Amino acid sequence: MGKNRPRLERLDEFRWLLPRQGEMRAEGLVYASAGLLAETEGPGGGSAVEQVANVAHLPGLVGRALAMPDIHFGYGFPIGGVAAFDPADGGVVSPGGVGYDINCGVRLLATELAEEDVRPRLAKLLEQLFRAVPSGVGSEGLADLPLDRERLDRVLADGARWVVEQGFGEEEDLEAIESRGRIAGADPAAVSERARSRGLPQLGSLGSGNHFIEVGRVAEVRDAEAAEAFGLRAGRIVVSIHTGSRGLGHQVCDDAVRELGRAATKYRIRLPDRQLCCAPLGTPEAERYLAAMAAAANFAFANRQAIAHRVRQVFERLFGGRGSAAKPRTVYDVAHNIAKWEEHLVRGVSRRLCVHRKGATRAFPAGHPELPLRYRRVGQPVLIPGDMGRASWVLVGLPRAMEETFGSSCHGAGRLLSREQAKRRAHGRNIVEELGRRGILLRAASRGTVVEELPEAYKDVDEVVGVVTGAGLCGAVARLEPLAVIKG
Repeated sequence: MGKNRPRLERLDEFRWLLPRQGEMRAEGLVYASAGLLAETEGPGGGSAVEQVANVAHLPGLVGRALAMPDIHFGYGFPIGGVAAFDPADGGVVSPGGVGYDINCGVRLLATELAEEDVRPRLAKLLEQLFRAVPSGVGSEGLADLPLDRERLDRVLADGARWVVEQGFGEEEDLEAIESRGRIAGADPAAVSERARSRGLPQLGSLGSGNHFIEVGRVAEVRDAEAAEAFGLRAGRIVVSIHTGSRGLGHQVCDDAVRELGRAATKYRIRLPDRQLCCAPLGTPEAERYLAAMAAAANFAFANRQAIAHRVRQVFERLFGGRGSAAKPRTVYDVAHNIAKWEEHLVRGVSRRLCVHRKGATRAFPAGHPELPLRYRRVGQPVLIPGDMGRASWVLVGLPRAMEETFGSSCHGAGRLLSREQAKRRAHGRNIVEELGRRGILLRAASRGTVVEELPEAYKDVDEVVGVVTGAGLCGAVARLEPLAVIKG
């Protein structure tokens, strides 16, 4: 769209309409407060709102191109972007609508331990978690869960279930994972040799960048009924795990960008940005990408399952004398970067759509058949991590999300500063000491990660959550505050 920046029309306090212009096939809709909307500019002046307009150019788009309040500039799609496509209308799949870290996501574990139970041993807990879970650039996975080619195929096909079958978890873990920890349609044969080589040594590793393990406490309960269903009680200790498909997923995306770039030319799809490379659903190129992407997503589910088991072992070793209260239980596990086949009502008609969520999370309401039985009465847990110095949230999906966003919500606070900007902001500061003065312990594989991830590099998660709850997409259940954090 060049220098003609998109023009937004305010619909209400939380919604901004992006009218059709030029060759846009549909409108865009951005969920944001006025303050958050001002924070959508990307590196070099690139506009995340312009990227929403670009997505609205793609064929077969159903409804509007959507953006959540954590929107920021990304590859092709904005991070925080949601779009659904119908194969019956020439809809497409785009790797830029999923991202490089396929199924980067969050798992939340809950315990019955109180802060006073853990605080005296918090430093020891942090150190043992850091030793138990490999982290950092190029980190390799768990030595007692090694993969060979055959075992990797099982992970790519079966996801978290394979890890549980090896003794790293329990059946009830699977019940509390989106799609039970396995995306259908995965084909290990669709994953390139290069991607497989990168994934072989990495199962059970955290990685680097914004990936983390965070020990926190439930600081506030907003919805007592939902919190009770989720097993969250004020003052109790929780653990969040944020990571994805590691090098394997990155390579799957890299491979797809090249192939689908050629496919867009082959199928004569006009793109406003080549990073929106895509292929029509049902074509060989689209099928190969979806099969490889599902395999990478399954690797990510397996990865978080393996890490969760390690976390559980550390807690039981340190606090085992407190019995079952010390055993972390899986509340939920959700994907952030994925394209999934789902059934949605569009103008009263059920349609099978390919829903892209890039830096967005599923938020299904009460009664949805895909939810675990234990949550079906209240709705799906929606996990919204913030930054390592402030807070995170647990929300619950509401019916309006199904009506407006294909059952989607934001996925986190959303990045505010680029990594280079964060480094400049952190110059001369000791972030570890700053957090320590606030009672938050930090352990990281490198100082570089610490400065890139300083708290003010992110938007205020309370404001982001205020938009999705104010817009009626989700309800607030509980606010979590950090006590100790591991960064890759």
